[in-house]
Amino acid sequence: MNAFDTVILTFLTQIHLPPIADRAVRVVAGLYTFKGFLLIPLLWWMWFQPGERRDWRREMVIATVASGLIALAVGRFLAHFLPFRVRPIFNPDLHLHFAMESLRDSGLTGFSSFPSDHAMLWAAIAMGIFLVWRAVGVLALAYTAIFICLPRAYLGFHYPTDLLAGAAIGIVITWILTRDSVRARTAAPVLHLTMRFPGPASVLAFLVCFELITQFDDLLRLAHSVSKVV
Repeated sequence: MNAFDTVILTFLTQIHLPPIADRAVRVVAGLYTFKGFLLIPLLWWMWFQPGERRDWRREMVIATVASGLIALAVGRFLAHFLPFRVRPIFNPDLHLHFAMESLRDSGLTGFSSFPSDHAMLWAAIAMGIFLVWRAVGVLALAYTAIFICLPRAYLGFHYPTDLLAGAAIGIVITWILTRDSVRARTAAPVLHLTMRFPGPASVLAFLVCFELITQFDDLLRLAHSVSKVV
């Protein structure tokens, strides 16, 4: 572990919160309510917001959702193909005691710590919000850092560098996909189809946003179960 991770994790594990506060952190880290259920509705708000540049905002929403999908896929691709990195809570060499020791019995032992797909996905979404609404976007980025990323370091799910790298990659992906030249070739045609077929487009948008919020966890579990049977 590098010096940066060592300093941050050592500091976090020396914070002694009351049991009820530790439980609150675990709840915030574990529930979808404190992740996409707060950020994804902002994209829908942007979509239905009246006024000037409505088509531009809708293209930005489409590009942001696409960025989230790509960020999540890239995060899991990198975690699978990069050298395996043991999560802090599973690493006895650190000699650190985290607030969620029960995680040691979970199925996360088989998943690499680097990079954080949570940080990558929600930083990508927050960046898209920022590019449309600066003030709200700053709050979205701050929320992502404080309520999504920080608890995952505090509980030993990730090293700080996992989270910083994931957030940086997610932000870069959104920045690229929202550029005028890229957006004109990708989001604009999708917007045209959405306006032409509003019913199917709305259904698909709901399903995609739902899966983003859950990070496709249910589908992945189903695929894993089917693969075992087959």
